[in-house]
Amino acid sequence: MVHGQKVKGLLYLAVEVIYLVFMAVNGVGFLRMLGSLGSEPQKEIWDEASQVYLYTKGDQSVLILLYGVATVLLTIFMVCMWRGALRSAYKAECLDKAGKHVNNFAEDLKSLFHENLYRLFMTPPMAFIFMFTILPLIFMICMAFTNYSRLDNHLMLFDWVGLDNFKALFDSSSILGSTFWSVLGWTLIWAFFATFSNYIFGMILSLMINRKGTRAKGFWRFCFVLSCAVPMFVSLLIMRTMLQPNGAVNVLLRNLGWIAQDASLPFFTDPTWARVTVIVINIWVGVPYTLLQLTGVLQNIPGELYEAAKVDGANAFQTFTKITLPYMLYVTTPYLIVTFTGNVNNFNVIYLLSGGDPITDLSSTAGKTDLLVTWLYKLTIDKQYYNIGAVIGILTFVILAIGALITYRNSKSYKEEGGF
Repeated sequence: MVHGQKVKGLLYLAVEVIYLVFMAVNGVGFLRMLGSLGSEPQKEIWDEASQVYLYTKGDQSVLILLYGVATVLLTIFMVCMWRGALRSAYKAECLDKAGKHVNNFAEDLKSLFHENLYRLFMTPPMAFIFMFTILPLIFMICMAFTNYSRLDNHLMLFDWVGLDNFKALFDSSSILGSTFWSVLGWTLIWAFFATFSNYIFGMILSLMINRKGTRAKGFWRFCFVLSCAVPMFVSLLIMRTMLQPNGAVNVLLRNLGWIAQDASLPFFTDPTWARVTVIVINIWVGVPYTLLQLTGVLQNIPGELYEAAKVDGANAFQTFTKITLPYMLYVTTPYLIVTFTGNVNNFNVIYLLSGGDPITDLSSTAGKTDLLVTWLYKLTIDKQYYNIGAVIGILTFVILAIGALITYRNSKSYKEEGGF
């Protein structure tokens, strides 16, 4: 605590003392119980005096796991802070030996509003990310290696099971494994069609509206953009109601005599119909957003390119394939990657439209239109299979992260950044 660093040293010492007191009182116990996740079950005892059953307080594995993970992360944070303190002291000593000025505590505080302003602004967001993103994420990852589920009554007390949950999910011969592969396949099919159908139809509309011969361009854009003003969940719920067996669409078709009076189109009761229906409705609600994106791209293509192509005798198709389409793909490749990722996790469209239905196999926990994210919701909220839900969350993250990174790093948007 020399070189004018007494206040800083006292603050570091106070934090270390608080940490040591916490570890002595609770932290060591949290870490010790992390290995077993508790062993004392809740017991039911008959009280003769009051003639009622009393329940003893048993171990709760969820809290033990949460507190244990938090203690480990706190310890890692303290190690990083200790290294920072040593680095700060070493820097102050080097400056002192070199005969240079060493800031005191007041000067360090003042520097937070000048050259170190980024540290002042970045510390609160990093603290929130640490508490509300990193901690829950690591907690979920740890949960994937336990038997935390309603099966065999492991909601209060559960144990570490290693990779058993992953093996069960990858086993295609089991009901759980076959369901996983089926849902994964449909999720990728859905994400592909939901992404590129919106992109293609949005591209066609934007090209038609932006062409020179189109009149009242602002009016046409307004007509499509107007649908964005209606909350998406309202539109989805209205469409779900209209497409029911006794909804407006089937009633209209019966009145027109196009289907029998006792018949109805199976929009959400037949697997194939349901999958096509959710893709078509997703086009309806998603194309206006794509239209807005691509309109901005089209308006920023240099006009000199089209003039040069016209001079060289290029026709409309050649101009589109050689100038318009490459430019649009170059600019919108990151947007396509983000859209594909969002569609893999598109909970709203599937859950609000079909709810994952229809369910053709009663032994399965997922319907024919369930995505990984909606299946995860059902497993955790409805079935209380928290361990399997955590595994699915990890696998979804790994698949999307690897796929997005590989795709982006091999795209022209990354390789030729700023070179179009």
